[in-house]
Amino acid sequence: MKPTDRRIRVDSEKPARVSILQSARAVLSGDLVVFPTRCLYGLAADAFNENAVEKVFRAKGRPPENPILILIRHERDLKGLVTVVPETAVTLMRKLWPGELTLVFPAADTVPAALTGGTGKIGIRLPAHPVARALVEAVGRPITGTSANVSGQPGCTDIELLAEKIAVSAAVIIDSGPLAGGVGSTVVDVTREKPVILRSGIIPDAAIQACLAAD
Repeated sequence: MKPTDRRIRVDSEKPARVSILQSARAVLSGDLVVFPTRCLYGLAADAFNENAVEKVFRAKGRPPENPILILIRHERDLKGLVTVVPETAVTLMRKLWPGELTLVFPAADTVPAALTGGTGKIGIRLPAHPVARALVEAVGRPITGTSANVSGQPGCTDIELLAEKIAVSAAVIIDSGPLAGGVGSTVVDVTREKPVILRSGIIPDAAIQACLAAD
């Protein structure tokens, strides 16, 4: 089957439910799905299916020691995924979720080790993009939110530019047209007493610091 045969064109703001359900079934079957976020296309797999997560690593050529972030439906989904939710994390979630903020928590024992890269920590985001939110809600459990690119290569902003290795690995490719591009989500480690910005992203560092200072 050619990659074009697996492509589903979806309205970025009002995704058709039938398309989202088809994509969710693929994820729940252990397959990979390319989906849009605000900046870049992502690669979704059932986060608790170790075989599916391994497919993500293979498709991206990603080193096993590199963690993979996950997307959740609601803040309450943190229960069972993390061991503690610090007050600083609550502050950031209240002000910046849903959105392009990935928070790194201490991972619970239930989280597959492949996702943590052996760090004992898990990156989690509550997505704001309508398609991403609809997909994770339809799956009904956490999905991977890593970018749909070969490791070390630029992120994908247009399905026409999707790397062949990613395209042939995906059972469904959700095409919402060209995306904004940019640096992706801002990543903040809240496992420490004072949160640390691990990766600067679409949310400016100053905005993170202002949120924490205002609390």
